[in-house]
Amino acid sequence: MTPHDTSDRSITVPRTMWAVGRTVYGDDDVFSVSEVPVPTIGPEEVLVRVRAAGLDRGVWHIMAGKPYMARLAFGLRRPKVHTIGMDVAGVIEAVGDGVEALRVGDEVFGGGTGTFAEVAKAKGRCVALKPAGVSFDDAAATPVSALTALQGLRDKVRLEPGERVLVIGASGGVGTFAVQIARAMGAHVTGVCSAAKADLVRSLGAHEVIEYDRGGNITDTGQHDVILDIGGGRPIRHLRRALTPRGRLLMVGAEGTGDWIGVTRQLRAVMLSPLVRQRLIMWVSTVRRDDLTVLAGMLEAGTLRPVVDRVVPLTGVDDAIRDMQAGRIRGKVVVHPTR
Repeated sequence: MTPHDTSDRSITVPRTMWAVGRTVYGDDDVFSVSEVPVPTIGPEEVLVRVRAAGLDRGVWHIMAGKPYMARLAFGLRRPKVHTIGMDVAGVIEAVGDGVEALRVGDEVFGGGTGTFAEVAKAKGRCVALKPAGVSFDDAAATPVSALTALQGLRDKVRLEPGERVLVIGASGGVGTFAVQIARAMGAHVTGVCSAAKADLVRSLGAHEVIEYDRGGNITDTGQHDVILDIGGGRPIRHLRRALTPRGRLLMVGAEGTGDWIGVTRQLRAVMLSPLVRQRLIMWVSTVRRDDLTVLAGMLEAGTLRPVVDRVVPLTGVDDAIRDMQAGRIRGKVVVHPTR
């Protein structure tokens, strides 16, 4: 089935759209906003009219093709998919024959392909219904980052009420959600961030804040049952000293982006884990409807509040990525499909 079919599972969709794309790997200057064909969906996919899309750090890795090992999936010499973007919120305009839970006209959010565009496709299992009271901007800021925090804290470290959690990178995309989710799970939360962002992290529910640029040390508040290290560069031995004897360290996000693997520190930690009492874990989230539905409930109840730093048009994506890489973003940037 194509998005141009006229049936009860699709509506009339233009054949072209405006989108952010690139044909080579590189820095943000490889981007251009151009008119491209509307994607064709398969039997398990849906076509979404994008109302808003979220910018997360994974977009930079796909743009740059780093770490180089990732090119096995993205394309060895050139990117296989020219459009870019993953988080999405919008309205379904076409449904593949194998998708039963969704209908044309449904307002959804989740993970898609090439979402910095007027129209994007997504696997049906990777989107969920957006609560009516939640804005498209807030919904678009949520999926990948909040799923990383939710699945990591709930499934990988099995956080228990009353435990002490340290969130390194608490003011970023994953971190702002991790602070709120850990607090909702009954944990005592300490956030690590710059002094300029300390008030934001406190407003999200952190009991304590360590300001790293004012001499704050991660051991200042004692030992922690769980450390969530988001794309950090601290030596594993320092992090282990901040853990209880049987604490859990969860590392998310690639680092060392100029090398081939990008997760060498995490791999060393995973190899060390069987030899020590502490659990040292690396983690990559999975977009799935059941967990998106959990997040939808938290958004609707007000338990989860996305932090939207700014909203930019398609032509503003390059500047937003530069600011994200420089650490100037609080929470997430949201992209609107306008020029």
